[in-house]
Amino acid sequence: MSAATVATTACAACLRRSRLLALVAGGIEVAHSRRRPIRDVLALSDRDLMKAVGGSAEDVASLRQRLAARSAFDLLVAAADADLDVLCRHTDDYPERLTDDRSAPAALYVRAGEDGRSRLARLVGDGRGAPQPPAVAIVGTRKASPEGLEIARGLGRGLASAGVTVVSGMALGIDSAAHAGALEVGGPTVAVLAGGADVPYPASKRRLYDAILDGGGAIVSELPPGFRAFRWNFPARNRIIAGLAPATIVVEAAERSGSLITADLALDLGRDVAAVPGPVNSWRSKGANALLRDGAILVRDAHDALDLVLGVEAATVARAAAADQAVPPPPSLTRELMALLAAVEDGGDTVTALAPDPAGAATVRAGLMELELLGLIRRAPAGRIVRTTRTVT
Repeated sequence: MSAATVATTACAACLRRSRLLALVAGGIEVAHSRRRPIRDVLALSDRDLMKAVGGSAEDVASLRQRLAARSAFDLLVAAADADLDVLCRHTDDYPERLTDDRSAPAALYVRAGEDGRSRLARLVGDGRGAPQPPAVAIVGTRKASPEGLEIARGLGRGLASAGVTVVSGMALGIDSAAHAGALEVGGPTVAVLAGGADVPYPASKRRLYDAILDGGGAIVSELPPGFRAFRWNFPARNRIIAGLAPATIVVEAAERSGSLITADLALDLGRDVAAVPGPVNSWRSKGANALLRDGAILVRDAHDALDLVLGVEAATVARAAAADQAVPPPPSLTRELMALLAAVEDGGDTVTALAPDPAGAATVRAGLMELELLGLIRRAPAGRIVRTTRTVT
């Protein structure tokens, strides 16, 4: 790495801050376990942070020595070796939306291919004064229902097809489904990780991680390469997700959920918060329904989401433009298949529930196979059948 490269990337102070977070991660974990708000901790200056979580005076002195042991150039080289770009609050390509947060990350490590810095700017904006690209954060429970997964996938697909960047955390469940939906239409999506941006997390989502990069998206973290996440890193990550988008949509969330933390952070930043309603007797819906009770915007599908982030008129234009792209037209169904699809929509979610008798089971299975090939239903665990968000003519 050349000196010229160093001069155009993150500054020494911000690099030092990101390394400090990694060094005192255990102390921050203790503060987090004692219910100290993570944003308050991350808003502390370097000096106050070391005093608050660094331990004794001798420990703080040792910490200062370790912090000084690696230069800014060393840290940049380590990032480059991990194929990460680094930008900071003092560079023009730092996302402007994040600066609304008093605890905004000092540095961002980005993996997004050779054009990583400019790609992230195209996806979520920068500080150069240009109009900010539309973006929506989609979050929800890791233990999502098949219906919730399909809703999240449909939201991601519908938003991305209209050019709206889908931001989420690549977690199991709703987050990953939203990313996958965006990728289905070749749309933009950004994953914010709790650990280093060079380490796919969870490890089971390695294929999704690679697909995001191959599809023109970006992976972002505030921690240096190789960092393995503590518990506090997840609410810290949530503030970045909320900060990168002017609107956050919660699909499914329990009463105590990290998704609700993201929603609260978005509200604190003056952003729109929306939720998808769910059954009142489902634990997965209690958090989202509570948000709606307290005044969150109701979102039923991607049309509502586009109206929220673009406005009704602009959303209509965006939907029309997306429909003009090379997307397969909605399928036309026979009367029999329409009746079978209607039965699924009415709650028939197994062959047994849909077949009038054992003799009709073969006909139902054949019809379900055709509907699945047309993308109108999906097979869920335990043999359940779930209606997708695709339309028919």
